Amino acid sequence: MTITKVKEYFKQFNLDNRIQEFTVSSATVELAAKALNCEPCRIAKSLSFLVNNSAILIITAGDARVDNKKFKEYFQTKAKMLTPEEVKNLIGHEIGGVCPFAINNNVKVYLDTSLKRFTTIFPACGSSNSAIELTIEELEKYSNFTQWLDVCKLN
Repeated sequence: MTITKVKEYFKQFNLDNRIQEFTVSSATVELAAKALNCEPCRIAKSLSFLVNNSAILIITAGDARVDNKKFKEYFQTKAKMLTPEEVKNLIGHEIGGVCPFAINNNVKVYLDTSLKRFTTIFPACGSSNSAIELTIEELEKYSNFTQWLDVCKLN
């Protein structure tokens, strides 16, 4: 179970005690918002793509969608989301619990500017019933992100 990997990852920073586990599913933005009793836009969703034969993660606000035109301009290729099996194998977490923590070494993480309007956000923690509240600065630090980008539009 990958929540164990995420707990171990956060343990080195003494943050493992901030991970929340729920008795209900938090596998989608709507379910996570309900479990956390927060606005869906504050859920940090992790979107998995294949770019030049490499897996990448783009972390966006819960109310953001990838803008295909912006994506293509930035990455010089069409947005191709990974299949659930590819996500598990290439990223290291399963759909519903994908997060930028304790992922496979070769995965680049990008943070979308749709997140910058919040003080804190809630990414998953490797399972379909977990999350952690992080500031934007903490997300930057613990996600080991490559860079900020603007490839989304708000719903």
